[in-house]
Amino acid sequence: MENYQENAMEFLITYGPRVIGAIIVLIIGLWIIGRFTRFIKDSFDKREMDASLRSFLSSMIAILLKVLLIISVMSMVGVAVTSFIAILGAAGLAVGLALSGTLQNFAGGVIILMFKPYKVGDFITAQGYSGTVEEIQIFVTMLKTPQNVVIIIPNSALATNSLTNFSVKPIRRADWSFGIAYGDSYDKAKGVLLKLLQEDERVLKDPEPFIALGELGDSSVNITVRAWAKSADFWGVFFDMNEKVYKAFAKEGINIPFPQMDVHIQKQ
Repeated sequence: MENYQENAMEFLITYGPRVIGAIIVLIIGLWIIGRFTRFIKDSFDKREMDASLRSFLSSMIAILLKVLLIISVMSMVGVAVTSFIAILGAAGLAVGLALSGTLQNFAGGVIILMFKPYKVGDFITAQGYSGTVEEIQIFVTMLKTPQNVVIIIPNSALATNSLTNFSVKPIRRADWSFGIAYGDSYDKAKGVLLKLLQEDERVLKDPEPFIALGELGDSSVNITVRAWAKSADFWGVFFDMNEKVYKAFAKEGINIPFPQMDVHIQKQ
């Protein structure tokens, strides 16, 4: 009995201060981690980061810090953590190699949600596809094409390659090239085009429309027309202008030529 008491007393003298110190470090560390996690969440809120990504990153940071804290506390008590750390490192390496593609997509999703090269509702062209962004997930982005088809693109491809965002700027420029026949009045055609642009309320006055003789083609005089409109009105203005010009030129007697080839057959 005396031996047990002596051993217990020796254990308390040897490890008691370590255990008490470890408990104090654990409590203070958990408090600091809680404060730091709240600070990270507030920073994410100020950046207006996506809610799902904000929660995921905050949880991941908190778990990582708690694991490091527990390892530190274990080493203070005297537990050998070298083997434990080696096992964790090997497991992390194996998981990283197995999920390399998934991790790349996750990193791409984080970059997209933080820097916002596009957002839900934007019309973009990327990886050979064009469509409206319906959803930005952690690993993939979902596009809806004008044909109402959903395209799923990995985020790593979108984060590391070029893409075109048609919705970033509030206004866009529409470009046309209308051909008239040689011999028809260029000034008359220019007047018709200018009138059509001025009558369309969707066409902006500033910047003002641009009309000029763009090219003397093989079979037509090509007139370059440029006009600005709000991004939401762009396609309506573009297609309506084509229809209006076709009807107006026919009404005004202005010919829209098409390529022709004369074939002469000689008999011998």
